[in-house]
Amino acid sequence: MEPETKKESSLSVPVAIIAAGIIIAGAVFFSRGGGVSLNNGANNQNNIQQTSDIKLASVTEKDHILGNPDASIVLVEYSDLECPACQFFHPVLNQVMDNYGKTGQVAWVFRNFPIVELHSKAPKEHEAAECVNELGGNQKYWTFVNKIFEVSPANNRLDPAELPIIAAEVGIDKTKFNTCLDSGKYTALVQADYDSGVTAGVRGTPTSYLVLNKALSDSGVKDLAEKTINYVGQSGEPLVVVSADKKIVSIGAAFPYEGIKVILDAVLEGMK
Repeated sequence: MEPETKKESSLSVPVAIIAAGIIIAGAVFFSRGGGVSLNNGANNQNNIQQTSDIKLASVTEKDHILGNPDASIVLVEYSDLECPACQFFHPVLNQVMDNYGKTGQVAWVFRNFPIVELHSKAPKEHEAAECVNELGGNQKYWTFVNKIFEVSPANNRLDPAELPIIAAEVGIDKTKFNTCLDSGKYTALVQADYDSGVTAGVRGTPTSYLVLNKALSDSGVKDLAEKTINYVGQSGEPLVVVSADKKIVSIGAAFPYEGIKVILDAVLEGMK
Protein backbone atom coordinates (compact mmCIF):
# COMPACT_ATOMS: atom_id res chain seq x y z
CA MET A 1 0.00 0.00 0.00
CA GLU A 2 1.39 3.39 -0.95
CA PRO A 3 1.00 6.25 1.56
CA GLU A 4 -1.34 9.09 0.73
CA THR A 5 0.67 12.29 0.49
CA LYS A 6 0.21 15.98 -0.21
CA LYS A 7 2.90 18.39 -1.19
CA GLU A 8 1.64 21.19 0.94
CA SER A 9 -0.70 21.59 3.87
CA SER A 10 -1.03 23.69 6.99
CA LEU A 11 -1.72 22.96 10.63
CA SER A 12 -4.59 24.18 12.74
CA VAL A 13 -3.06 24.95 16.14
CA PRO A 14 -4.36 26.47 19.37
CA VAL A 15 -5.09 30.20 19.33
CA ALA A 16 -2.21 30.89 21.71
CA ILE A 17 0.29 29.36 19.30
CA ILE A 18 -1.15 31.24 16.34
CA ALA A 19 -0.98 34.45 18.35
CA ALA A 20 2.68 33.75 18.96
CA GLY A 21 3.20 33.82 15.22
CA ILE A 22 4.11 30.18 14.79
CA ILE A 23 2.84 28.88 11.45
CA ILE A 24 3.83 25.58 9.87
CA ALA A 25 3.77 25.24 6.09
CA GLY A 26 4.53 22.26 3.89
CA ALA A 27 3.63 19.54 6.40
CA VAL A 28 1.87 16.39 5.25
CA PHE A 29 -1.17 15.37 7.30
CA PHE A 30 -3.53 12.44 7.08
CA SER A 31 -6.64 10.77 8.47
CA ARG A 32 -6.01 8.20 11.19
CA GLY A 33 -6.89 4.53 11.02
CA GLY A 34 -7.22 3.53 14.67
CA GLY A 35 -6.95 4.57 18.28
CA VAL A 36 -8.82 6.87 20.60
CA SER A 37 -9.86 10.04 18.82
CA LEU A 38 -9.03 13.10 20.90
CA ASN A 39 -11.10 15.53 18.89
CA ASN A 40 -14.47 15.64 17.22
CA GLY A 41 -14.00 18.24 14.51
CA ALA A 42 -17.74 18.56 13.94
CA ASN A 43 -18.66 19.94 17.35
CA ASN A 44 -15.27 20.73 18.93
CA GLN A 45 -15.97 18.59 21.98
CA ASN A 46 -13.71 15.90 23.38
CA ASN A 47 -15.90 12.98 22.33
CA ILE A 48 -13.42 10.13 22.84
CA GLN A 49 -13.95 7.01 20.74
CA GLN A 50 -12.01 3.75 21.00
CA THR A 51 -11.37 1.86 17.79
CA SER A 52 -8.46 -0.41 16.83
CA ASP A 53 -4.90 -0.53 18.09
CA ILE A 54 -1.83 1.11 16.52
CA LYS A 55 0.38 -1.55 14.92
CA LEU A 56 3.78 -0.04 15.67
CA ALA A 57 6.91 -2.18 15.33
CA SER A 58 8.59 -2.62 18.70
CA VAL A 59 11.73 -0.62 19.48
CA THR A 60 14.81 -2.86 19.46
CA GLU A 61 18.57 -2.52 19.69
CA LYS A 62 18.60 -2.23 15.88
CA ASP A 63 16.84 1.14 16.09
CA HIS A 64 18.71 4.45 16.20
CA ILE A 65 18.06 5.64 19.74
CA LEU A 66 19.05 8.95 21.29
CA GLY A 67 18.74 8.99 25.07
CA ASN A 68 17.81 6.35 27.62
CA PRO A 69 15.94 3.39 26.03
CA ASP A 70 14.18 2.94 29.39
CA ALA A 71 12.79 6.49 29.36
CA SER A 72 9.19 7.08 30.42
CA ILE A 73 8.39 7.98 26.81
CA VAL A 74 10.18 6.66 23.73
CA LEU A 75 9.32 8.94 20.80
CA VAL A 76 9.49 6.97 17.54
CA GLU A 77 9.64 9.32 14.57
CA TYR A 78 9.15 8.32 10.94
CA SER A 79 10.94 10.96 8.89
CA ASP A 80 12.01 11.83 5.34
CA LEU A 81 15.39 13.58 5.02
CA GLU A 82 14.10 15.68 2.10
CA CYS A 83 10.82 16.66 3.78
CA PRO A 84 10.59 20.39 4.66
CA ALA A 85 8.18 19.73 7.54
CA CYS A 86 10.64 17.18 8.93
CA GLN A 87 13.38 19.78 8.58
CA PHE A 88 11.26 22.13 10.70
CA PHE A 89 10.45 19.42 13.26
CA HIS A 90 13.98 18.04 13.70
CA PRO A 91 15.36 20.93 15.80
CA VAL A 92 12.09 20.87 17.77
CA LEU A 93 12.83 17.29 18.79
CA ASN A 94 16.43 18.21 19.57
CA GLN A 95 14.99 20.82 21.93
CA VAL A 96 12.73 18.16 23.42
CA MET A 97 15.79 16.02 24.11
CA ASP A 98 17.57 18.96 25.71
CA ASN A 99 14.66 19.53 28.08
CA TYR A 100 13.23 16.03 28.59
CA GLY A 101 15.98 13.64 27.51
CA LYS A 102 18.56 14.59 30.10
CA THR A 103 16.12 13.72 32.89
CA GLY A 104 15.27 10.34 31.38
CA GLN A 105 11.72 11.31 30.55
CA VAL A 106 12.02 11.03 26.75
CA ALA A 107 14.18 9.05 24.32
CA TRP A 108 14.08 9.52 20.55
CA VAL A 109 14.06 6.87 17.82
CA PHE A 110 14.58 7.92 14.19
CA ARG A 111 13.13 5.65 11.51
CA ASN A 112 13.44 5.94 7.73
CA PHE A 113 10.37 6.95 5.75
CA PRO A 114 11.57 8.42 2.44
CA ILE A 115 8.58 9.26 0.25
CA VAL A 116 10.06 8.50 -3.14
CA GLU A 117 7.03 9.84 -5.01
CA LEU A 118 7.91 13.30 -3.72
CA HIS A 119 11.63 12.99 -2.97
CA SER A 120 13.48 10.64 -5.28
CA LYS A 121 16.82 11.52 -3.66
CA ALA A 122 15.68 10.73 -0.13
CA PRO A 123 16.18 6.92 -0.10
CA LYS A 124 19.90 7.27 -0.90
CA GLU A 125 20.26 9.90 1.82
CA HIS A 126 18.76 7.50 4.34
CA GLU A 127 21.12 4.78 3.13
CA ALA A 128 23.98 7.25 3.57
CA ALA A 129 22.97 7.76 7.21
CA GLU A 130 23.01 3.99 7.73
CA CYS A 131 26.52 3.85 6.25
CA VAL A 132 27.63 6.55 8.69
CA ASN A 133 26.16 4.47 11.51
CA GLU A 134 28.13 1.42 10.35
CA LEU A 135 31.38 3.32 10.03
CA GLY A 136 31.10 5.70 12.98
CA GLY A 137 28.44 4.45 15.37
CA ASN A 138 25.27 5.89 16.81
CA GLN A 139 26.66 9.28 17.81
CA LYS A 140 28.04 9.92 14.31
CA TYR A 141 24.70 8.78 12.86
CA TRP A 142 22.78 11.42 14.79
CA THR A 143 25.39 14.07 13.97
CA PHE A 144 25.05 13.23 10.26
CA VAL A 145 21.25 13.37 10.34
CA ASN A 146 21.41 16.72 12.18
CA LYS A 147 23.81 18.03 9.54
CA ILE A 148 21.64 16.88 6.63
CA PHE A 149 18.65 18.75 7.99
CA GLU A 150 20.85 21.77 8.73
CA VAL A 151 22.35 22.16 5.25
CA SER A 152 19.76 20.62 2.92
CA PRO A 153 17.58 22.90 0.74
CA ALA A 154 14.91 20.17 1.21
CA ASN A 155 12.22 19.17 -1.29
CA ASN A 156 14.61 16.93 -3.26
CA ARG A 157 17.22 19.65 -3.79
CA LEU A 158 20.27 18.31 -1.92
CA ASP A 159 23.06 17.49 -4.38
CA PRO A 160 24.01 13.80 -3.88
CA ALA A 161 27.66 14.82 -4.30
CA GLU A 162 27.36 16.55 -0.92
CA LEU A 163 26.75 13.30 0.96
CA PRO A 164 30.40 12.13 1.17
CA ILE A 165 31.45 15.69 1.99
CA ILE A 166 28.99 15.84 4.89
CA ALA A 167 30.08 12.36 6.02
CA ALA A 168 33.71 13.50 6.07
CA GLU A 169 32.73 16.60 8.05
CA VAL A 170 31.32 14.40 10.82
CA GLY A 171 34.48 12.29 10.90
CA ILE A 172 33.78 9.41 8.47
CA ASP A 173 36.39 8.16 6.01
CA LYS A 174 35.16 9.32 2.61
CA THR A 175 36.45 6.33 0.65
CA LYS A 176 34.85 3.81 3.01
CA PHE A 177 31.65 5.82 2.99
CA ASN A 178 31.45 5.86 -0.82
CA THR A 179 32.12 2.11 -0.96
CA CYS A 180 29.32 1.47 1.51
CA LEU A 181 26.84 3.78 -0.20
CA ASP A 182 27.60 2.49 -3.70
CA SER A 183 27.08 -1.10 -2.54
CA GLY A 184 23.39 -0.54 -1.81
CA LYS A 185 23.73 -2.74 1.27
CA TYR A 186 21.20 -0.68 3.25
CA THR A 187 18.49 -0.38 0.60
CA ALA A 188 16.51 -3.24 2.17
CA LEU A 189 16.85 -1.85 5.69
CA VAL A 190 15.50 1.55 4.64
CA GLN A 191 12.62 -0.15 2.84
CA ALA A 192 11.87 -2.28 5.92
CA ASP A 193 11.58 0.86 8.05
CA TYR A 194 9.28 2.38 5.44
CA ASP A 195 7.11 -0.74 5.35
CA SER A 196 6.83 -0.79 9.14
CA GLY A 197 5.66 2.81 9.01
CA VAL A 198 2.94 2.00 6.50
CA THR A 199 1.80 -0.85 8.76
CA ALA A 200 1.69 1.54 11.72
CA GLY A 201 -0.50 3.95 9.75
CA VAL A 202 2.06 6.50 8.53
CA ARG A 203 0.79 8.33 5.45
CA GLY A 204 3.01 11.37 5.58
CA THR A 205 5.99 12.82 7.37
CA PRO A 206 6.79 13.53 10.06
CA THR A 207 4.67 11.08 12.01
CA SER A 208 5.67 10.28 15.58
CA TYR A 209 4.55 7.73 18.16
CA LEU A 210 5.00 8.14 21.90
CA VAL A 211 5.59 4.68 23.33
CA LEU A 212 4.76 4.84 27.04
CA ASN A 213 6.26 2.65 29.75
CA LYS A 214 2.96 2.91 31.61
CA ALA A 215 -0.56 3.15 30.21
CA LEU A 216 -2.42 6.43 30.47
CA SER A 217 -5.16 6.52 33.06
CA ASP A 218 -8.70 7.28 31.95
CA SER A 219 -8.34 10.74 33.48
CA GLY A 220 -5.02 11.11 31.67
CA VAL A 221 -6.65 10.39 28.32
CA LYS A 222 -9.40 12.89 29.09
CA ASP A 223 -6.87 15.55 30.10
CA LEU A 224 -4.86 14.98 26.92
CA ALA A 225 -8.06 15.27 24.90
CA GLU A 226 -8.96 18.57 26.51
CA LYS A 227 -5.48 20.03 26.02
CA THR A 228 -5.22 18.99 22.37
CA ILE A 229 -8.80 19.59 21.28
CA ASN A 230 -7.67 22.13 18.63
CA TYR A 231 -4.85 19.96 17.29
CA VAL A 232 -6.56 19.07 14.03
CA GLY A 233 -5.68 18.97 10.35
CA GLN A 234 -7.28 20.99 7.57
CA SER A 235 -10.23 18.64 7.18
CA GLY A 236 -10.76 18.34 10.92
CA GLU A 237 -9.00 15.01 11.44
CA PRO A 238 -7.31 14.63 14.85
CA LEU A 239 -3.53 14.97 14.89
CA VAL A 240 -3.18 13.36 18.32
CA VAL A 241 -4.54 9.82 18.79
CA VAL A 242 -4.26 7.31 21.65
CA SER A 243 -4.11 3.55 21.03
CA ALA A 244 -6.78 1.27 22.43
CA ASP A 245 -4.45 0.02 25.19
CA LYS A 246 -3.51 3.64 26.04
CA LYS A 247 0.22 2.92 25.75
CA ILE A 248 0.90 4.65 22.41
CA VAL A 249 0.13 8.23 21.44
CA SER A 250 0.32 9.01 17.73
CA ILE A 251 1.27 12.54 16.60
CA GLY A 252 0.62 13.35 12.95
CA ALA A 253 2.14 16.80 12.55
CA ALA A 254 5.29 18.90 12.69
CA PHE A 255 4.30 20.73 15.86
CA PRO A 256 6.35 23.65 17.14
CA TYR A 257 8.01 23.12 20.50
CA GLU A 258 5.15 24.77 22.39
CA GLY A 259 2.71 22.31 20.82
CA ILE A 260 4.74 19.17 21.48
CA LYS A 261 5.41 20.31 25.05
CA VAL A 262 1.67 20.42 25.75
CA ILE A 263 1.39 16.80 24.60
CA LEU A 264 4.43 15.55 26.50
CA ASP A 265 3.46 17.25 29.76
CA ALA A 266 -0.08 15.90 29.56
CA VAL A 267 1.15 12.38 28.81
CA LEU A 268 3.73 12.39 31.61
CA GLU A 269 1.10 13.58 34.06
CA GLY A 270 -1.42 11.04 32.75
CA MET A 271 0.93 8.13 33.44
CA LYS A 272 1.23 8.95 37.15
